[in-house]
Amino acid sequence: MVNLEPVKWEEMEWEIVRPGVMRKVFHAKGCTVVLNAVEPGNQPKPHSHPYEQIVSILQGEGDFTVDSKVFKLTAGSLLAIPPDVEHFIKVVGREPCMNLDIFVPRREDYIQSRKKEQR
Repeated sequence: MVNLEPVKWEEMEWEIVRPGVMRKVFHAKGCTVVLNAVEPGNQPKPHSHPYEQIVSILQGEGDFTVDSKVFKLTAGSLLAIPPDVEHFIKVVGREPCMNLDIFVPRREDYIQSRKKEQR
């Protein structure tokens, strides 16, 4: 049974991932949703994982590199990243980039950072 208790992002604490990158994590039964704040000038970290990832830019802009191809993303942009493909974001400009990531299936490796979970 799914717990339908609502959660507000503003009531969740930021988790520092590394200098210039913070996140808030929410888990549902089959997916993980992550709110990221990425500061200009942070060191991009190319990575891959076995999850499909949907990126939604909420604020700011960035050059999002996926498998060596660069996509210019701005507020309102969406991008789907297939599993196991290397990717990273580099913030463009002086404004932090806020992005919402949806991972399918649920990221069990992010469980330690959860503040609220739906089962």
